[in-house]
Amino acid sequence: MTRKKILVGYDRSPQARLAAGWALDEAARTGASVQFLYAYEWPAWAPAASMIPSPVILPEEQIRHGIDDALTKALASAAETHPEVTVTATTVDAGAALTLIDRSTGADLIVVGSHGYSAVSGLLGSVSVAVSAHARCPVVVVRGRPDAHGPVVAGIDESASSHAVLAFAFDHAAAHGQKLRVIRAWPPVVGMWDATPFSAGRVRAGARRSFDELVAGWREKYPQVHVVTHAVVEHPAAMLTDESRTAGLLVVGTHGRGSLRGLLLGSVSQHLLRHATCPVVVAHETAR
Repeated sequence: MTRKKILVGYDRSPQARLAAGWALDEAARTGASVQFLYAYEWPAWAPAASMIPSPVILPEEQIRHGIDDALTKALASAAETHPEVTVTATTVDAGAALTLIDRSTGADLIVVGSHGYSAVSGLLGSVSVAVSAHARCPVVVVRGRPDAHGPVVAGIDESASSHAVLAFAFDHAAAHGQKLRVIRAWPPVVGMWDATPFSAGRVRAGARRSFDELVAGWREKYPQVHVVTHAVVEHPAAMLTDESRTAGLLVVGTHGRGSLRGLLLGSVSQHLLRHATCPVVVAHETAR
C-alpha cells in the first residue's frame, strides 16, 4: 500500500501528539509525506459585560508565537524519530474542521486525535466528528493504546460504505502483515409477534450467504491476508467496542441503515469514536 500524503490535524494537545506519532509510523511504512495542519479560528467577538464569563483572549502576536513554537517542536521531534519521512507544517486562520474537510480532496489519509483542547475535558472533539463524517478520504481518529500484534477489525453492514471499509481494511492488513477480522452484527430483534431467526438470536441463512459472498470477493484480491469472518446477532456498537480491546485498528463506515446519508455519522461510528480503545478508521464510499 502506497500513500502519497497524510494530513494531520495538529494542535498542542497530547491527543494531537499521539495522532502525529501514528501518522509518522504509517508514513514510514508506506512512503507517504506528512503535513501538520494547525488551524486557528480567531474569535470574532468577546463579551464586554463583566458579568458574562468569557475565555481569556491572548494578544495575536503571543498566539502566533505559541503556534509557531508548537509546530517547530513537532517538526524537530519528527525529524528525530522518523528521519526518513518528509514532514511539513502549515497554519491557517480558519476553523479546523472545515479546513480539513476542504483539504481532504488532496489527501490520501487524514489523522486526528480523539479530541483537542476543549472547554469540557474528555469530550469528543467536534473536529473529529465533523471531519470523520464529511471528509473525502479515510479518516483515522487515534484513540487508546492499540495492541501492537492485534488484527485489523472491520465492521460492515448493508450500506454502500461497506465496500470502502473492506477496501481499506484488506489494504492495510496486507501492507502491515496483520490478520483481518470482518464482522457483520445484526442487532437483536425484540417485540416481534412472529418468531424469526433474528429474534431467536440466529443469523438467517440468506443474510449469512450475502455477507460471505461479499467478503469472498475481497479474499480473491488479497489472498495473502488471513481473514476470519463473524456473522452474529449482537448490537454492533457493543461488539465492535469489545473487539477494539485487542485490535490494532478498527475500520467502520460513515453511516449505517437508517442514517441521513451524507449528513451524519451512523450511531455505531459515533459510539466507537467515543468508546473504542484503539485507533478508529472511518472509511468513505466517496474515497478515491
